[in-house]
Amino acid sequence: MAAVARRLFGVRRALRTEAIRGFLNPSTNAGVGLHSARSVVVTRSGAILPKPVKTSFGLVKVFVVVVPFLYMGTQISKSFASLLEEHDIFVPVDDDDDD
Repeated sequence: MAAVARRLFGVRRALRTEAIRGFLNPSTNAGVGLHSARSVVVTRSGAILPKPVKTSFGLVKVFVVVVPFLYMGTQISKSFASLLEEHDIFVPVDDDDDD
């Protein structure tokens, strides 16, 4: 267990040292083992690229999430209410107020 922890700590430490070395001296290939979510951030001349275009789905996203879960919630509550009524745990009292 300790050997695994030491090996993981050593790899982490090596990556951190390599990243720092690459940051201080960008001409080295220090960042070869590191991966980022966005592959290209700067141009060859060093200019920072603009932000990527954000595609917003707005109401479509709301309907895709809300409608199915709202429907599932109503089905679950209906089945639970019928279960309670079937086992006589909660049965609404029919009051005859027609006196």
